[in-house]
Order: sequence, then structure tokens, then C-alpha cells
Amino acid sequence: MTTIRAEVEAPSTNLAGYELVEDIHRLKKERNAVILAHYYQQPEIQELADFVGDSLALAKAADKTGADTILFCGVHFMAETAKILNPARKVLLPDLNAGCSLADSAPPEKFRAFLEQHPDHVVVSYINCSAEVKAMSDIICTSSNAVRVVQSIPADRKVIFAPDKHLGAYVQRVTGRELVLWDGVCEVHVDISIDKLKFLMGKHPDAKLIAHPECPQHILDEADHVGSTSSLLNFVKTDPGTKFIVATEGGILHKMREAVPDKTLIAAPANAENSCACAECPYMKLNTLEKMHAALLHGQPEIILEERVRALAERSLRRMMDLG
Repeated sequence: MTTIRAEVEAPSTNLAGYELVEDIHRLKKERNAVILAHYYQQPEIQELADFVGDSLALAKAADKTGADTILFCGVHFMAETAKILNPARKVLLPDLNAGCSLADSAPPEKFRAFLEQHPDHVVVSYINCSAEVKAMSDIICTSSNAVRVVQSIPADRKVIFAPDKHLGAYVQRVTGRELVLWDGVCEVHVDISIDKLKFLMGKHPDAKLIAHPECPQHILDEADHVGSTSSLLNFVKTDPGTKFIVATEGGILHKMREAVPDKTLIAAPANAENSCACAECPYMKLNTLEKMHAALLHGQPEIILEERVRALAERSLRRMMDLG
């Protein structure tokens, strides 16, 4: 294990509404803390954050911060990434149970055995993985730069791409490179219903479908634009279209609606029967204002990494970041 759960029970607070928000601001100032939040967090958390972005942007923001404490409102691997890049700073995650199905799909022991079966391969790991897997990798990528990272590797080198097989397959198609893919998926993106999606497309023939490359190919094949979370946001801002169906985690719609209030945005539906609900990550939604307050108040739960693992993981992360 690379994390330590706080022994202190996070007490329920008597503060509510604006008082809770005001006290978070007070504690943030006292702790010299910065709040980083992913696009998939609840709107009220995004509104409180000092910086909101996708995995690549958040990694860069964590690397540049001068704060003593980083309160990371996202999931576990993201907070670990912040700690990898900031070993001297305290990194807090409001709820340590905020994990990631994709990261969990690559247990370190099994991943190590997989690498032993494929010697002499360059190992490219998607940032959605544990610190241990990052430490076993040669270079990290995000959905924003996965194609560029693979293209940076000499054509005569064999490449392993982990852990998301759908992102890996997409990179394979774009680059023409043959990749050895780890068999992992994001439960949120694979749960988007193609049948309900086609129904929506028929109901809104004037809408453009935009999709994250963690989606299966049968969804990407229907898309007008495929890209990372930030790429999808930029697309709705710059494209002349006025209606979009968005095939990724529904939390991004908050920032999209702020950016283009005059455009119609429709969340791609999940597979759940008798429901038109959008695809949502249950782990992302574990973070709350109350848990943010408790984390700042007690300085827990804190991300703790073994230095050997952290240093090796930083090496692979820095290689990505050095690409620009």
C-alpha cells in the first residue's frame, strides 16, 4: 500500500451552506493550501477550486504550485501524481476511497509479471494508474498527449500501452503503430449505451457527437470529434455547431455550460435500464464540501508514498512533461 488512512475520524460539521464555504476559504489561507479539482467533480467543488482541469493540466498545476498543502479533489491516482511531483508538500485527498476502476485494473504484481513476459518493450502507461505502475513505466501519457508520446518513441522499438485498451487502440489507429495493450477499461466510458446514444443521435440529427478516447471503438466510430476532456471542452467553444452530444463523464457539462451557455449540450446516456442518466464516476463523486473541510481542518487523509516508488514514478512523469 502506498497510502495511509487517517486514524482521526472526520467529524460532521455544524456548518452549512455559505458558512462551510467561508470556513474552507479560512482554512485554505491558514494552511497555505491550493485546491485542485478535476472536471468530473461536483459543480460546487469546481466553483471552490483554485484550478480546474483534466489530468494533464492538473499535473502541470501541481508541479508549479508554491503552496504548502495541495487539496486534490479528484481520485486517488491524481492525488498520487501530485505527491510524486511534490514530495516535500502535503497532499490531501478528501476521501481515500475515491479510487479508479481503470487504475485498479492494473494491479502492480500482475503488471510486473506482464512486463516480464514482454522484455525489451518501451512501457507507456496512461496517467490513470497507480504510483507503482508509473514506477515500472518508461514514460507516462494522458489522453491529451498519448498520440504524441507514442510518436516520440523510435519506430523500431516495441511498445506496451497500459492500462486502457480503448485509448491504446485509438492511439494505434491514429499512429499506425502496433502496440501491446493491457486489458483494462474505464467502467464509466464503457458503460455508455450505444443503443441509447444512437436513439439520441436520431432524435437530434443536428447535434455533433464528441467522445473521449476511453470509449469503445463502436462509439468513437460515430463521433464527429474524439479528444481528451479539455479537448472536448475546447471543441464546443470553437466549433460553429450549436448542439452537442457529449460521450464522457457527465461532470464536464458544468464547465461546458459555463463556457457556451447559448449552446445545447446533451450527456450521453449510461446503460442503466429505464434511465436516461448520464455516465458518472461514483468515485469522483465521493468528494464533498464536508470532506474537503475536514481534510483541511485535520491535515488528513494524506497521500504517503515510498520514496523509491515515488522517485521512479517521477522519472516517467518528467519524461512526459519534458515533451512539452
